[in-house]
Amino acid sequence: MGERLTTVSTGERLSTFSIAARDPITGMLGVAVSSKVLAVGNLCPFVRPRIGAVATQAWVNPFLGPRVLDLLEEGMGAEAAAATALAEDHYADYRQMNVVDAEGGSTTYTGEHADPWRGGRRGPGYAIAGNLLVSEATVEAMERSFLEAPAANLGDRLVTALEAGQEAGGDARGRQSAAVLVMCRTVMPYLDLRVDDHPDPVAELRRIYETAASGDEGALEFYARLSCDPHASEDPDDYPE
Repeated sequence: MGERLTTVSTGERLSTFSIAARDPITGMLGVAVSSKVLAVGNLCPFVRPRIGAVATQAWVNPFLGPRVLDLLEEGMGAEAAAATALAEDHYADYRQMNVVDAEGGSTTYTGEHADPWRGGRRGPGYAIAGNLLVSEATVEAMERSFLEAPAANLGDRLVTALEAGQEAGGDARGRQSAAVLVMCRTVMPYLDLRVDDHPDPVAELRRIYETAASGDEGALEFYARLSCDPHASEDPDDYPE
């Protein structure tokens, strides 16, 4: 896998802002991201239940996400896993990455050739970064938003952090797509919501999230049953007719 990373070119330019995080109560792990590119949810967020969450961006190498998760699963912490994967990449100076492990360890990396404004912030259970942003205010607002809502559902906290980042400026080029991916204990996501092409993608992501959370069809309850119960697949009642 290390050899494969070294053969990847500088990659597609994925200027964006994202947050990777862990909920200390439920153990859920997730990533939320927004960018002025089509379908950012297809390239940036990588989450493995009970292992970790990774957001890879800037001149994106999407193979970094699975590689870091493999290293986390082998027992490395967030910082060591990120450093090991980046050392295998000849173009690490063009990358940006957020990593959070299953214990809440976190790291954020910004290569010197990522487009300015570029940078990130991290703390216990979260890592935030962006590149080609209007200003540092985007990541500052995302961090403040995330820390001020410690009791909320992780999916809601992640979407709220995106909203704060967008309100503070977001991607300097504009808006196009957004996504949120949250995993609990099984291979089925608790949340996997994407807005691939929209003039106000973060607002649209919020609308979709609220629809799922409204309870009208019990969507989040159903997702939670499949995502958090390791025995869910054994019960036919878990599946709608």
